[in-house]
Amino acid sequence: MDKPINVLGETLESCCENPLTGFFRDGCCNTSDDDFGSHTVCVQVTGEFLEFSRFRGNDLTTSKPEFGFPGLKPGDCWCLCAARWLEAQQHGMAPRVMLRGSHIRALEIVPLEILKEYAADLN
Repeated sequence: MDKPINVLGETLESCCENPLTGFFRDGCCNTSDDDFGSHTVCVQVTGEFLEFSRFRGNDLTTSKPEFGFPGLKPGDCWCLCAARWLEAQQHGMAPRVMLRGSHIRALEIVPLEILKEYAADLN
């Protein structure tokens, strides 16, 4: 597992424990080289985003217990794939981001300046 540092260079904070999120299902957007999807952006999903994701081939609302995935509803927080978040942003559908819960490796895909525009946890 990579060092738990967030996009602000601080200790990575929990994203969500209900539903339990993260590549490692530890509530954090921790990652490693095994995480090919880079599940590193902590978001609060909206109905608009969930519909966009479903339309793009990734249904996040349907439960998949075999993968420890409960299915999401609007308002849930989730460690989202950085590329999916960026795609949603480019189409005007990106959900808000919790920077303190987003892993620094998200910056390999999404510039910090863009993430900050969607920050839900900055003053």
